[in-house]
Amino acid sequence: MADLSVEVCGLKFRNPILPAAGPPVRDGAAMLACAEGGAGALVAKTISVRAAQPPEPNMAEIPHGMVNTELWSELPPEQWLEHEYALARTAGLPLIVSLGYTGEEVGELAPRVRPFADAVELSTHYIGEDPAPMVSAVRAAKQALDVPVFVKVSPHGHDMAGAARLAQDAGADGIAAINSFGPVLALDIETGMPRLGGQNGYGWLSGPALKPLAVRCVRDIARAVDLPVIGVGGITRGTDVVEFLMAGASAVQVCTAAILRGPSVFGRLAKELDTWLDAHGHASVTEVVGSALTRGWPDGRAPVPVLDLEACNGCGICETSCVYGAIHVVEDRIALDGEQCSRCGLCVTRCRRDALIWPTPA
Repeated sequence: MADLSVEVCGLKFRNPILPAAGPPVRDGAAMLACAEGGAGALVAKTISVRAAQPPEPNMAEIPHGMVNTELWSELPPEQWLEHEYALARTAGLPLIVSLGYTGEEVGELAPRVRPFADAVELSTHYIGEDPAPMVSAVRAAKQALDVPVFVKVSPHGHDMAGAARLAQDAGADGIAAINSFGPVLALDIETGMPRLGGQNGYGWLSGPALKPLAVRCVRDIARAVDLPVIGVGGITRGTDVVEFLMAGASAVQVCTAAILRGPSVFGRLAKELDTWLDAHGHASVTEVVGSALTRGWPDGRAPVPVLDLEACNGCGICETSCVYGAIHVVEDRIALDGEQCSRCGLCVTRCRRDALIWPTPA
């Protein structure tokens, strides 16, 4: 069994898998359920100076994810301060309190949540692409608090590294990346109605479809700043956690999978992560963190994939997908024509039995 514990900004998590601010941590009881389900630490749903009033309906499952018009907490801040945070702290796990959104709002809330918070996370989801409000919020939090301040960034601008540098310069202690992406639109083709409420039915995308974007942003940020990064976006399996760790994340947060599968998902992901680490000879999570930061394909052509006939069962998935005609099934086994192969790599990603793999890098 590998050591799953991690330390981020002096906070010790029993494993690197946390809930993200959202419906699974909507109140103290929900956070206790996440703790019982195996979360390594707790993140509370974002509060602001007043309760949110999200449109209805506000969540819908779609292929490969969800769309939502979720806002911050529907509970007033007074209820969090009087009841929910204290209840969550009975779990005995580090508690990260999420605040939004402007510097003025964060400055008002930060001193009030300090008795409960081991750290705070600042949401930048609704303040647009102008970095000035983010910088103002970080400075307000740092002025009011003596605990780590994380900034959760949204993927609406392309320069994630630049945004992270601005957060670091303002005093942030860590970055959480990313928030949901949008606006997007999903329609019910039986009625023609948007899946979500609101003036135009627009929402925000989360879940597995978001993961490649999130992994790219995490690596960009980890390369740009000397701050711990918490990866967020589309995690459904233990191997997804590994991918974020390799990209430079010190821990991860999970929301959509916890909505769709319940709070036990945290323990399942931790178990799957442990199984992967054991199978690959790693004694701890920290051995994996950042291992993909400097890796990339060399200039020039990639090699032809290696074919393992013993692993092949002749299913033909690779033949169907090979638009270059380099793969054919012959007597229930595939034959690979290296001259025809374009080295596109699709067959390697489609094979379910690892019968086609890239040669081991030098």
